[in-house]
Formats: sequence, C-alpha cells, structure tokens
Amino acid sequence: MQLRSTLIIASVSASLGLVSACGDSDGRTEGASGADETDATSLSGTSAETGSGTNSGDGDGDGDGDGEGDGDGAPTGDGDGAPTGDGDGDGEPTGDGDGEPTGDGDGEGCPNAGEFLPVEKLIWIANSAQGTVSKVDTETGQELGRYIVRADSAGSPSRTSVNRFGDVAVANRLGGVTKISGSILNCVESNGIPGIQTSQGANDVLPWGEDECVAWYSHIPHPDNRPIAWTNGVFNEETCEWEDVHVWTAWSDWAPGSAVVGLLDGDDGQIIQTVPIPDLPNPWPNWHGFYGAAVDGSNNVWLSQLQGSNPQAAWLVKVNYDDFSYTGYPVAGDGGYGMTVTSEGYVWLCGTQTRRFNPQTETWTTVPLLNGSVHTGGCMGDGNGILYRGGYGQIHGIDTLTMETVRVLDVAQGGDDFIWGVAIDFDGYVWGVPRNGSRAYKVDPDVNQIVHTLEGLVGAYTYSDMTGFALLNVMPL
Repeated sequence: MQLRSTLIIASVSASLGLVSACGDSDGRTEGASGADETDATSLSGTSAETGSGTNSGDGDGDGDGDGEGDGDGAPTGDGDGAPTGDGDGDGEPTGDGDGEPTGDGDGEGCPNAGEFLPVEKLIWIANSAQGTVSKVDTETGQELGRYIVRADSAGSPSRTSVNRFGDVAVANRLGGVTKISGSILNCVESNGIPGIQTSQGANDVLPWGEDECVAWYSHIPHPDNRPIAWTNGVFNEETCEWEDVHVWTAWSDWAPGSAVVGLLDGDDGQIIQTVPIPDLPNPWPNWHGFYGAAVDGSNNVWLSQLQGSNPQAAWLVKVNYDDFSYTGYPVAGDGGYGMTVTSEGYVWLCGTQTRRFNPQTETWTTVPLLNGSVHTGGCMGDGNGILYRGGYGQIHGIDTLTMETVRVLDVAQGGDDFIWGVAIDFDGYVWGVPRNGSRAYKVDPDVNQIVHTLEGLVGAYTYSDMTGFALLNVMPL
C-alpha cells in the first residue's frame, strides 16, 4: 500500500489542474431555525517556512548543490562562471545561491510550494441525523472527535470539504456553514482554561460554543444550503505561504430564481462575494437548488443540480473565481447527485448515470452501466486515472479516459450498504459511506478487500470531498 501511495502522490503532483451532493428531499421537514451566532475567531493553517541559507545550496557553503566546489560545478571560481559574484550562477552580485533574491539557497525559492500541509490524514463524515460531524484518522480508522455544527443541532449537515491544512467546512442543509480545525495545533484558546478543550472521540461531544477547535460558524439564513468546496488558495512566492484559502457554498429559498453562490472567507467565515443565479432552471416540480460543488485548478467552482422529471432543464454551472461571472452548461439525461473534478480537468456528475464533461470542448460522455447496475451517490478520482463511484453494495472504478468499468469493489455487509459517499484517502484507500447508515468502510482497491469498518455513525450522509484528496488532484502547479 505504501508503494501505491507514493505513486498516487507523484502522479497527482504532475497532473494538469483544471464534489458532492445528496438526493434528499427531507430537508424541509427537519428543524429549520438557524442560530444567529456571530462568527468566531478564525484559525490560520500551517505553512511552508522560508529557508535562511545564503550562497550555499548544498549545506557546504558553495551554492552548487554537489557537496564540493564553489557553486558552478567547477573546483575554482565564485559559483557562476565569472571571477566575481555571489555564487549563485545568475551573474548578479547578490543573492542566495539559487538565482532568486530570497530563499534558502537550494535551487527552489519555496521548497514546499507543491505540497499539501495537513498534519493528520483525516476523513470527515457528517452524522446528518445527529447534527454532528465525525473526525476520523484514515490510517488507524479511529474516530478522533465529534462536533456539533450548529447551535440547535438541527441543521441536517451533509456535505463536508477539507482544505490543504486538513480543516473541514461543513454545510448544514437547513442553513449555515461551520469550520473545524483538523489539527489541535491550529485550535485557538478562547475560554481562559489552560489547554485546548475539544472532543476526544465519538462519545465526547462538547456543547455548542465550548469546543475550541470549532473555528467559526457562518449563519446562512436560507433553508437550502448544500454545496461546499474549498479553494486551493493562492501561493505567495515571497512568503512561501498559501493565502486566500476560501470556501465556496450555495443556497436558495426553495423557490426558482432564488439560487445564490457565495464565497466565504476561510479565516473567519465572512461572506466575501455573492453571485445570484436567477436563471438557474428547475428540473423538478419542486425547487431543489444546487446540490454539489467542486473546484478546478484555477479555484473556479463547478456546481451541480439534482435532476428530476424534466432532466433536459438541468445545468452544470461554473462560477469564475477571478470576476464572479458564471456559465450554465445544459445537462441531458437523468441523474446528478455527487460530482467531482479529476486531475485530467474533467468535471463529473454522478447520479443514476455517470457523465464526464470536458470543459475544453464543452462536450459530454456517458459511462455505460455495468450489467444493468444502478449508479448513484458520490464519486472521486484516485489521481491515477480511475474514478470511483458508489452503488448498491459496490463501488465501481471507472477508467477516466476510456469510460470503461475496470474495478468492482464489493462492500455489502448490511442492510444499509447502499454506498452513497465515496472518497480516496492520502494512502490510496477507497472509503465508502452508506446512505443514512451507521458505518463506513475502508477498502483496499488492489485486492478488493475491506480493511476496516468504522461503526457508530448516526444517519451518515456525506458524498463530497471528505478527505481533501480531490482538492489535491487539481492543485495548481
């Protein structure tokens, strides 16, 4: 498994940069009053540090990275082939040894620019019926914490999205977005009691406002708030830090013409921008708004609709990060629950059918059903050319180029094993979360074997980017 993990990360990092919905119509019958809290103090994620070396590049003070010599590969000189200079080979009298005016002298201005920075490998699964979210270690399968995500515990949380620092943003279907820090190192002391007070497991749910790892709550006073997707942010070459790591969401008022896409500040949950989509079509007799969201390599957000009795009316919508303009792409056929963007730049809709959208050609391709099987729920790419998506007691692996089903993972172990949520972790394992179930499965796709079963969930309903691996797939290079 470690070898597969290494190959996956290498493949994704070299890929071109170009999730998450639920077919639930019960949201209107659940508790609908949102809490009117103010936003809590935000947390900042960890970041790569700037090196401090000068003119060295290899630790021997010569700047050429070969362990001996003067910095240019020759035994004499100053390091750039000229009799005078700074030893970095760029012909300038000053520098750090790598051709850049600042940095660490190793040939790279920011050595960690291409890395994700989560301290822990996590999957975040929403317990919709309980109003909480579970934080699970993907390596051990242990539930590390459980958190209330709205004051009244009646928000019906569903979609979760994980950013590059391991923090989660949780969308309550009945309104409101909550951010929770993935690492206790990023939690903020706020109650005057020494240490960080935070949940330690599934049976340790702290009252609302007492868990210091809950970073903020953004009150969205609308009854239909489902999609959620972090941006990668923008890399600052001078500070070697990722900045403007924000989160997309969307909401409506259960009426055509009321759909709005919003960009929230990742540090404090404040609304940065709203983008009304008044012409969003209505595929159903009753309005369902947007259902899922995923970002591409330019931090643009793609949003799906749940398709219904008039599937010709549905759209796939792209909102541009730079100017907040939007485009609607008509979707033909039935099914549009989960969605994702894969490393090739394709946008996928995963419902009763699975479709691939090519943004370059603006064309659709449909995956043939395997032996009449029914697809539905969520999906995620593995970074190595396979899209995994849920079904009845199975998870299907689909070749992202040929559209053929190349793997069938058997995960049926109980009556609630309609696999709705699918996620890939950072070691290459596939996770399946049954709809409204009490368990989740960790599957080794190479041998088609369940290696861990997580028990104790409460009405689990998540099929978005639960691990952050989908975001890694589209990380800007």
